[in-house]
Amino acid sequence: MARKKPAAAPAFILFDVIYEDGARSSNRRVPAGELGGLDGDAPARAFIEEQDRKVAEMSGNPRGPIKSITRSPGQ
Repeated sequence: MARKKPAAAPAFILFDVIYEDGARSSNRRVPAGELGGLDGDAPARAFIEEQDRKVAEMSGNPRGPIKSITRSPGQ
């Protein structure tokens, strides 16, 4: 009987972001390598804020401050 290969770690972790103005952004992708260690999911906030800054520069439409970040369900 063949052995199963261990499941590979996910390349991305998905997060739901809620902004202070009440807007919600679901399934924001953060590389798994950015997370972990003693900081846990805290680096995800900085990564998503940087993504928002880049999008705002290109579109000229800034995003409001982030209120909360949680992992998307089903991960």
